[in-house]
Amino acid sequence: MQTEVTRLLGIQYPIIQGGMAWVAEYHLAAGVSNAGGLGLIGAASAPAEWVREQIREARKLTDMPFGVNIMLMSPYADQVAKVVAEEGVKVVTTGAGNPEKYMEMWKAAGVKVIPVVASVALARRMERCGADAVVAEGCEAGGHIGENTTMVLVPQIVDAVNIPVIAAGGIADGRGIAAAFMLGASGVQMGTHFVVTDESQVHENYKDRIIKAKDIDSRVTGRTTGHPVRALRNEMTRKYLELENQGASFEELEQLTLGGLRRAVVDGDVKNGSVMAGQIAGMVKERMSCKDLIGKLVRETDELIGGKGFYE
Repeated sequence: MQTEVTRLLGIQYPIIQGGMAWVAEYHLAAGVSNAGGLGLIGAASAPAEWVREQIREARKLTDMPFGVNIMLMSPYADQVAKVVAEEGVKVVTTGAGNPEKYMEMWKAAGVKVIPVVASVALARRMERCGADAVVAEGCEAGGHIGENTTMVLVPQIVDAVNIPVIAAGGIADGRGIAAAFMLGASGVQMGTHFVVTDESQVHENYKDRIIKAKDIDSRVTGRTTGHPVRALRNEMTRKYLELENQGASFEELEQLTLGGLRRAVVDGDVKNGSVMAGQIAGMVKERMSCKDLIGKLVRETDELIGGKGFYE
């Protein structure tokens, strides 16, 4: 499954694990990279030294390429950006902002830069400022989302830029990967399915909630605030949507979700925490290692489009 993305990143398969806050730490990143994909450490809003420690711990577990996802709204973004360059990380994906001011430093350090985008305009801007590829993420994804679906977003971005496009949002199996290639993508990014892998350190309650999810269990909160977030329905999403419908203030809504993701991931509170997951949660039915999951994804994709010219 060699594509532009595998050549760019020096990986075996064009499968990237999403940089999920509180979920994507070094055990998971190393597990995915050892299995032939690209693992990511999610920096989220963590301090720079935590990220440095995660990078060094990942290196003890894998000698394969892995990356760091940086949320550019983080108060520590400037320091984390420097740590990535200092530690010789191979790949950075970015979200929630424009990485342009770090490009010169990262390029000098040989870092491949892959912003996550939800629009054609942002994809074009990222290409102009030197991005090596972009992740086109549809609203089917878990966590913070845009408006367009993966099906309509990916081909428009593919047509708009000359750098590789990685599809994300709503991809759970080989059928989704094959569809992404047919839309013009050169790789995929997946999050939710990796949450339930053996290497994932999230609380068992979180994994169980994803495994038991049905097709109708996905909810989007925060549309009125301009910060929509997709999670699995529970007491927290019910309260949030009630308050949102009543016209509650941004501050009141923020208070309800403050620390919610940590409560779910670390403490296992899947009733009042934020169980972020994509719409594909209903398709995730079993736990397995990262190696077994990626092997399964590759076999399924090959059965559908192997030898048909969608990858080399």
